Amino acid sequence: MREVKCVTTKKTYLFSSEAVTQGHPDRLCDTISDALVDEFLKQDPYSRIVAESAISKGVIFVAARYASLGNVDIPEVARSVISGAGYTPEEYDVADSTVVTSLITMSPDQRCQVDEAELKDGELDKLTARNQITLFGYACNHTPELMPLPISLANHLAAELVLARQDGRMPYLSPDCTVQAGVIFDKGQPVGISNITLIAGLQRPKGADEHTLIQDFKNRVVQNVFASAAVVPDAKTEYFVNPAGVFPKSGPSSHSGMTGRKTDSNTYGCFARHSGSALSGKDPSRIDRVGAYAARYAAKNVVAAGLADACEIQLSYSLGHAAPVSIQVQTFGSSKVAETVIQKKVETIFDFRLGAIVRDFGLRHLPLRYKQGFYRKLAAHGHFGDSFLKLPWEKIDRTDDLIK
Repeated sequence: MREVKCVTTKKTYLFSSEAVTQGHPDRLCDTISDALVDEFLKQDPYSRIVAESAISKGVIFVAARYASLGNVDIPEVARSVISGAGYTPEEYDVADSTVVTSLITMSPDQRCQVDEAELKDGELDKLTARNQITLFGYACNHTPELMPLPISLANHLAAELVLARQDGRMPYLSPDCTVQAGVIFDKGQPVGISNITLIAGLQRPKGADEHTLIQDFKNRVVQNVFASAAVVPDAKTEYFVNPAGVFPKSGPSSHSGMTGRKTDSNTYGCFARHSGSALSGKDPSRIDRVGAYAARYAAKNVVAAGLADACEIQLSYSLGHAAPVSIQVQTFGSSKVAETVIQKKVETIFDFRLGAIVRDFGLRHLPLRYKQGFYRKLAAHGHFGDSFLKLPWEKIDRTDDLIK
């Protein structure tokens, strides 16, 4: 028999994750699709809706399939999202853009006919997955929010850039910026910041030369994000700000966007696995969306309970089944107890049935609780972490059950 040798994991390595601001065309398309989910669920919590968007110079395209008692002005929702991004008419004229729609209106009979919260436990088995998917949830002890440090930094930098443009710290920024954080790891733990990259669109290029842009970014954005961080930039940290030069244009007039193209920054920044399916633009009956939230919830509670330093939960769903047909737990050698023990606890404590996930997280009614919508904020900031909303799947309320 051929001998198989184990491959040793690198002790020291660099990992980078990227995030974009909410005016990036891909992010805009995610936000449009999720804003439609919000609007349909506000009017009718039992709506079924799947929406996808694309945007380019002068054109906004929305494809949607829905069954609802609600009546949503889809072109107006798309325009309002782009208007809220902050583009000047010279950069992207929303009023002069054409909204093209391809809509499939299904019978109201195809709405979700029941409220999961009112069903008895056994009745939830009748609510089955309408598609098949393998998806992942992940958590680790890099940060207080138990997210991988590279994507946590990238998302916080992107959010701070938006604030810096809006509050006047960096008024010359375009709504379309990209950031990347490179983190040095030693024995699996972050120990330093190798580099930070900013690709910044500028609304008034003459108002910010290269030196001003770099200094403002360091002093008014980076400094705020790292104010209380355990790992901070030092003298060896490199900054790359518009390394290819200033872009003459940014936003949808410069490059196109599409729903589902930022799944890595929406999840774990490629530090951990995620499903290939987009999260945005889907109502809570879609297991490929809500299953990712349930998997993250379980993984986060495992790490918060101290059972492992890192945890990945894999869930596989098949068409016509209420519960996953496969559950796998991976702790990458960081567990404090046997993985088989953690697996048994996860299978016993967490209910991964579709109906139970919707019920336990209250997913149908969240848009009504937030004036500005709920799901659209996930699209703008990322679907995991504690940085902007109290997300039900970010709670660590099952740690006592796991420790017992």
